[in-house]
Amino acid sequence: MDRLTGIGVSGGVAVGRAVILTQRTEVMRFPIPPDRVDKEVQALHTARDESRQQLQDICVRVAQGPGSELAALFDAQILMLDDEMLIGQAEKIIRTERVNAAWAVHRAYEGLFELFSTMEDPYLRERENDVADVAGRLRMNLRHGARGPKELLSQIDGPSILIADELTASLAAQLDWTRVQGFATDAGSRTYHTAILARSLKVPAIVGLHDASLRIAAGTPVVLDGTTGELVIAPTPEAIDEAQRRAARPRRRGVTSDSGPITTTDGVRVRLEANIELLEDLEYLNEYGAEGVGLYRSEFMLSGRALESVTEDEQYRMYRSLIEQVAPRPVTIRTFDIDERQVARDQPRVERRRTRPGLRGLRLGLANPDVLRTQLRALVRASAHGPLRIMFPFVTGVEEVREARAILRDCGADPDRIKVGAMIEVPSAALAADLLAPEVDFFTIGTNDLIQYCLAVDRNDDRMSDLYEPLHPAVLRLIRLVRRAAKRHHIPVSLCGEMASDPALVGLLVGLGLTEFSMTPGAIPIVRQVVQELSAQDARRLAGHALRLATAGEIEEYLFDALAASAIQRSPSS
Repeated sequence: MDRLTGIGVSGGVAVGRAVILTQRTEVMRFPIPPDRVDKEVQALHTARDESRQQLQDICVRVAQGPGSELAALFDAQILMLDDEMLIGQAEKIIRTERVNAAWAVHRAYEGLFELFSTMEDPYLRERENDVADVAGRLRMNLRHGARGPKELLSQIDGPSILIADELTASLAAQLDWTRVQGFATDAGSRTYHTAILARSLKVPAIVGLHDASLRIAAGTPVVLDGTTGELVIAPTPEAIDEAQRRAARPRRRGVTSDSGPITTTDGVRVRLEANIELLEDLEYLNEYGAEGVGLYRSEFMLSGRALESVTEDEQYRMYRSLIEQVAPRPVTIRTFDIDERQVARDQPRVERRRTRPGLRGLRLGLANPDVLRTQLRALVRASAHGPLRIMFPFVTGVEEVREARAILRDCGADPDRIKVGAMIEVPSAALAADLLAPEVDFFTIGTNDLIQYCLAVDRNDDRMSDLYEPLHPAVLRLIRLVRRAAKRHHIPVSLCGEMASDPALVGLLVGLGLTEFSMTPGAIPIVRQVVQELSAQDARRLAGHALRLATAGEIEEYLFDALAASAIQRSPSS
């Protein structure tokens, strides 16, 4: 029995088996029962077959175009799919360690990475990039076979404790907190965002454990004390019994998937819609109580295909099916949001690196008007089958919206039937929101890109991840600016991105005047619960004070203290 001590940030005791999550690899590691081993191996083989077919399709396209000699690069990746050192080793890990397939693939890749990094031949060392591509494709196809963390955790016997290097809000919002009894993270401090998250979710939590995610094996029993900050690994049966007696948490309710209207405690109506990538995701709208589709990412239908190869009729059938399945609830379809790198993904790496930054979204559509016109014609046809809103991504100014709307009018759009909106994702659009508002029917604030462009931080660059601050005063002020512009011009404004699904930030956002959010479907139940326990009047006071603070750290500390005070006021003894 070992003990680790960190910082207790949300009181209470929890008992369960460890589920390990390493955010940098985006892979969750968890044990599987013996009777599921063969099923997990089959999932690995299915992912291999899907990966092989995808790579073969890429080979055909590359061989038929300029630079046909590059097809050999993908032939090499296809051969890797049959290499015993990758797939064979992953299967061995599944069977011997009884862990999930995605983690087994990651482990097998790490072994190959170490092997290639020791080679002196530069050519062989560079093959590590191909191995990384293949492993990433396998993990991607394994993810497509499951709903996500919630479904994965449902496969674990009994309650669990999440042990992570870091817990993001987007993941936390998708977990089933009736099964996850508490969590512990390597990173964090008492006022760290994860601590605020724990207070919002009302689950025992410890942060600042440094290396717990590396030291604890998946499936190991643990006892977590969020008051003392102590995590007991492999406790004795007596210690487990004692902890279970202390673990009763009557204040914690199971999160329901009620589908009725959502209001705060003082009657402010809040609307929660879903972000959708695939038609298969639509079944979760009813399950999680979504009030519509706030963002359909149409670029996912490309799935590695060239822009010009997706016909108008094919798009029309897809959009019509989506709209009919969701009706009478509204659907917001974003036009293709891709950049030059994605258009050129079948070209060699050296050419991809030469692409110009910023040519993406609506800009790229206007630079390829035939592609945009084809998509808009398909959307206009599909609008006859239910409520449709068309949203243009990566808008930077009025002239782009006017040009896009002119193309839409040429496609026969009925302005009374189709609403047109702009995604506010870059500072220029946010700062000119009062000029953009008269040109559109609605705004959607895309916080993921807005944060990184506002703060000059690449959210995919690990070296700068600490600088990606949703609570930075500049970000909050831009959000308020956009909301005020929308209100003055009497158009609705919604917010999507990770901030929308963050239970710790919902109160602040409602306080800023936002009442429409779009998020991953699995996040809706926990956000619903937070909203229903929230006073909009209190939220406005909280937001007003937060906007007067000078740094993200000060805002985090204030939110943590406010949640702690709120918890004390609600406690039965108060």
